[in-house]
Amino acid sequence: MATTIKDVARVAGVSVATVSRALNGHANVTEPTRAHVMGVVAQLRFVPSSAAQSMITRRTHTVGALLPDLHGEYFSELIRGIDLAARARGLHLLVSSSHGDAAEAAAALRAMNGRVDGLLVMSPHVSADFLWGNVADDLPAVLMNTHVAGGAHSSFAVDNHGGAYAMVRHLVERGHRDIAFVAGPESNFEAQERLRGYRSALVDLLPGMAERVLQGDFTQESGCRAGSQVVALTQRPSAVFASNDMMAIGCLSALNEAGVNVPDDIALAGFDDVPVSRYINPPLTTVRARITELGGLALERLASEIEEAAPGVPLHQTLRADLVVRQSTARPDT
Repeated sequence: MATTIKDVARVAGVSVATVSRALNGHANVTEPTRAHVMGVVAQLRFVPSSAAQSMITRRTHTVGALLPDLHGEYFSELIRGIDLAARARGLHLLVSSSHGDAAEAAAALRAMNGRVDGLLVMSPHVSADFLWGNVADDLPAVLMNTHVAGGAHSSFAVDNHGGAYAMVRHLVERGHRDIAFVAGPESNFEAQERLRGYRSALVDLLPGMAERVLQGDFTQESGCRAGSQVVALTQRPSAVFASNDMMAIGCLSALNEAGVNVPDDIALAGFDDVPVSRYINPPLTTVRARITELGGLALERLASEIEEAAPGVPLHQTLRADLVVRQSTARPDT
């Protein structure tokens, strides 16, 4: 049978309460007593029950993260940032995905209530009412790249609009006038902000130039389909700006297969700066979205809110998005 806290107390010759206080680091246990108890714990190979400790401390030392998906380099980098910050705080991480479904997002949030000390949420389905209906009032939650009117929860977001605007400006400065855009999912806040940035830049920098928007869904496959659509056009654009790197990589594959050279025939750009973007041929011009930093900052804020006795004023921070110029963009006449 498994060793219990009562067994430790009996062998150590102390009360169960003393063993509990020694295990939980209470100051009212002398160092000799603590050392004696911990020696018996090691001798009996006693593993404290995390559930029992949670009942005493009212902490699980675990945080939950709800993400739209877990596939791809974007989410890998985001989780890495969250995990590094969580480990530095001595916190465990419980990750779930909504798979783009509102019902699954709601179920995941409800399942985490009582199991975590706080939540990180990135979901296109989140609204103030959605959070109110699925997250306990006393459970801290921080939003990532998720737009919720009212701002009751702290939030961190990338300047998607500004980053897309900067990319179009870069392409215009390189001499491009006919710039196609591969949009992301229509329900995704980041995708819509990037599309808005593209459109704003066209109005300001290329007045009178018609937009060319091809629909994608942030996957490499949808980027490949968009690339095939570009190849089939009678009048091809001189540049294609995909609203994430994975679609840009898929588009590059379709262009290469059709014998269209990047950047000599068509310039190509992406958004996010996932690690693989610098290793493809040609290396991809993109917008650095600071994905890892976003995850780390959100976790740090959540940890602070967990430690606070009462909720403070929510923090809303927008991270700068930086243009990263590589070999996939060039003047149309070079």
